[in-house]
Amino acid sequence: MSTEISNIVLKTENLSIGYRKKNEQQIVASGINIEVYPGELVAVIGVNGSGKSTLLKTLSGIIKSIDGEVFIDKNKLSNIEPDKLSKDVSLVLTEQMLSKNLSVIELVALGRQPYTNWIGRLTKNDLKKIMHAIQLVNIEDIKNKKCHELSDGQFQKVLIARALAQDTSLIILDEPTTHLDLYHKAYVLKLLQKLSKETNKAILFASHEINLALQLCDKLLILKDNKTLFGTPAELIKTDVLSNLFPKQLIHFDKESSSFKIK
Repeated sequence: MSTEISNIVLKTENLSIGYRKKNEQQIVASGINIEVYPGELVAVIGVNGSGKSTLLKTLSGIIKSIDGEVFIDKNKLSNIEPDKLSKDVSLVLTEQMLSKNLSVIELVALGRQPYTNWIGRLTKNDLKKIMHAIQLVNIEDIKNKKCHELSDGQFQKVLIARALAQDTSLIILDEPTTHLDLYHKAYVLKLLQKLSKETNKAILFASHEINLALQLCDKLLILKDNKTLFGTPAELIKTDVLSNLFPKQLIHFDKESSSFKIK
């Protein structure tokens, strides 16, 4: 096995995602084959209802796949115990049940829960990881503030810091730029790009910010009409998948500028 193959953080083989209802299966997307390596930033792109959130929940073990396999660090996801999985994958969902009465440093510290003892006591190593995560995301100046005092952009950075403190090889985020203005959307995605390179962690996120993803990501996974296409932005731009992503009467993809434009 080559070094490159052995270093795959996330891999899927003919994955089908969806939901089971009694004896029925509702498939949202199928034939998903991806490989994500350390230090890569990968965006999951698709129109509303295409299965982005379903895919992320499947990859993180919240819901079971319909068919196919998911591998995390070469191990089958179905064989990984929950305690071990929390040390392999950190997850940032759009709407999480977190108390905003916590201070920033307290919320970031929650990322160390998989490693603490039964009374949740933080060790020197835990504290070191927490402070390092805070420094990486550049929120030292607000570390003692209550989370309810933060802007949406600041709070998103705190959630990213918590995921970094969890110290997993894979970070999954569901729409990390929701509720943010254009500047802060670009800021958060640029931050994720920087963190993927500096920490060598694989970061995968779902987003509607396709123009930004095309500029910043190493790879894109596009979900459309129960089908998927995976590749680098340059590879995908050469195909017609981006041109056919939205109804052409309103929006078209301009290959020359590598961006979507309104007609």
